[in-house]
Amino acid sequence: MTTSARTPHSPDRSLAGLRLAVTGGTSGLGLAVVETALARGARVAFVARTRDRVDQVARTVRGAHGVVGDVSRKDDVYPIALQLTAVLGGVDVLVNNASSLGPVPLAPLADTSCEDLEAALATNLLGPFRLTKAVLGSLTAAARDDRGGLVINVSSDAAVSAYEGWGAYSLSKAALLHLTRIWHAELAPLGVAMMSFDPGDMDTPLHAAALPDADRSLLKRPAAAARDLCDAIAAHLAQRSAGHVAQP
Repeated sequence: MTTSARTPHSPDRSLAGLRLAVTGGTSGLGLAVVETALARGARVAFVARTRDRVDQVARTVRGAHGVVGDVSRKDDVYPIALQLTAVLGGVDVLVNNASSLGPVPLAPLADTSCEDLEAALATNLLGPFRLTKAVLGSLTAAARDDRGGLVINVSSDAAVSAYEGWGAYSLSKAALLHLTRIWHAELAPLGVAMMSFDPGDMDTPLHAAALPDADRSLLKRPAAAARDLCDAIAAHLAQRSAGHVAQP
């Protein structure tokens, strides 16, 4: 795959024809990825829990296909995977973006209920694990056809730094980061790559729920993070075409 310089007036079509699925696609980074990837020529399907929000985004973001489902629920995952592969005709890139903070307001681990910890793990770790497994056949086929075969797990600096009050979220994201590294090594023979993406502190509903008094003007806009994520996908495709091995 070769890239060429764009003039200021030429559109970025670096993801043209790519079949991309993203979870948590009705707000924050997920919605921004839907919009950015579509603008760059990708075919996009997104997942979210509530019918009203899915329908609203599907109406307002032309070309985006919505799937209703909760990745934290085991029984939802295979129906989600079947709908994603059906509506896109296969999945080339999966972005595991849906996240849960655990307890809100944030709480020390000693004050965190088992149920709140389980909720964070179900969304942030088990959801990506199950959904990736469910679409692995499609990702492997995409890698074999040189169309993609990439999974991006949205991470956080909380995966590597110990922040007071962020225990449930941090534990789940740390586990997700290591899952990404292990699977990147194990899936390399199939041509499927795993990538961890830390978007930084963003002005999103999740951040507002965690830190309601934060100065939003200091936070990164989801659209900027989505551009970075889509740039990473395009760079991976270019490196793959050139025969280079991506890093997790």
